[in-house]
Amino acid sequence: MQILQPSHWREPRGYANGIMTEMKAGSRLLFVGGQVGWNAQQEFETDDFAGQVKQTLENIVAILAEGGAGPEHITRMTWYVCDKKEYASAMRDIGQHYRDTIGRHFPAMTAVEVADLIEDRAKVEIEVTAVVP
Repeated sequence: MQILQPSHWREPRGYANGIMTEMKAGSRLLFVGGQVGWNAQQEFETDDFAGQVKQTLENIVAILAEGGAGPEHITRMTWYVCDKKEYASAMRDIGQHYRDTIGRHFPAMTAVEVADLIEDRAKVEIEVTAVVP
């Protein structure tokens, strides 16, 4: 297993941002732990829902890159949102940020409304699984 941590990011405490493991067939499985909408220094720059989604997706792409992967390798995404109404009302901007960051690649996805997230200012958390040939 290889831990995936962009070198310019602040070190996480008690978890890994990403893990990659090799499969027998030569492919690699890459798991991106739940990412939130903060920057590399773990600071939130916005409380705007769509803005946090944009940063979260950029964080995911950075971790994928550490494992030699790109958005096209994502096979599964799970979104945790604190307010489904806020999520729904930001859908147009979320869609644009998604296409700008991930492209027109649409893996299996789940979205779940949760009571809260660990980071107080976080409005969304996304985890990803990717298969890298």
